[in-house]
Formats: sequence, C-alpha cells, structure tokens
Amino acid sequence: MAKTKWSIDKAHSSVDFSAKHMMISTVRGTFQQFDATIEADPNDLTTASIEFSVDAASIDTKNADRDGHLKSADFLDVENHPTITFNATKVEKVDDGEYNVTGDLTIRGTTRSETFVARFEGQGKDPWGNEVVGFTGEGTVNRKDYGLTWNQVLETGGVLVGEKIKFFIEVEAMKQD
Repeated sequence: MAKTKWSIDKAHSSVDFSAKHMMISTVRGTFQQFDATIEADPNDLTTASIEFSVDAASIDTKNADRDGHLKSADFLDVENHPTITFNATKVEKVDDGEYNVTGDLTIRGTTRSETFVARFEGQGKDPWGNEVVGFTGEGTVNRKDYGLTWNQVLETGGVLVGEKIKFFIEVEAMKQD
C-alpha cells in the first residue's frame, strides 16, 4: 500500500504523561488539545511522515493549582512557548508491528532528538465505512533537558518532582481521500 494521509480522531486518541511525585507516587496527566499530520503505509511505517503538536496550555492533571504551576515559567512557560512539537526524522522497524520513531521534540523552545516506541495496533472499517488505523506510542524524556528544572528538596531526602517524564500516546486515525 502507498503512503496515505491519515486524520487523527481526537475523540478516540490521547496524549498522556506521568511523573514521580516525592519519589514515592506517580502523578498522571493529559493534554486535552493536540493534532497530528500523518502520512503512512500502515503495513510499513518506515516511510512514514509524522508531525505532532500539543497545546501546552491544555495540560490537565485533575488539579487546577498544579496545572497552573505546570503552565508557569517554572515549567512549560506556556505564555512564551505555547506548543510542544514532535517531527519524526527516522522510523525503524524493530519487530512485527513495532517501530522506533526518532524525531525532533521541542518543549519550551528547546529541541532535542528523542526516540519513542510505536506500535501499529490494527486497521479496519468503522460502522460508516471509513478506513481507520490505530497506533500507540510511548517514551521517556528527562524534563531537565528541556529547561524544566524547577524542583524542591524534601526534608526526608529526595525531591518533589521526578526528572523522567513518561509519555503514552494513543492514536486512532481515519484515512483521508
């Protein structure tokens, strides 16, 4: 199959993340607003073109005070850096349906090469006859690499916010004519 344009179905897709809190628990969150441009042959993602953008201000951890702090200059600085982007530069097949997707990730104005594991979850037709594909992706980045260095030392040792941020991405996309 040739490369096809796919439109992300935001109602059936998500961009989620997690981080350690106080080194003993995990805080999870999501970005409510995101978009992607995907051109791919689902049977061979090695030729795929993937561009992902996230509205940094749409961060939601189910805690308004924490969300406000994450949007501030201490973390994402959404006033000056409203968008997080990922542009794939290389896609390598690892196993049947599994790929390493390397690309330029930009957070808070800093761009670094990162690799995420992507899986092709399947292809089918929805009840209205539209061709649909599913992908998942996950990876871990060090927030300090992107200038997100705020932290607080705990009285008991350790820090308030972990350095590693895990991303979990679920994408359902519809074939475009």
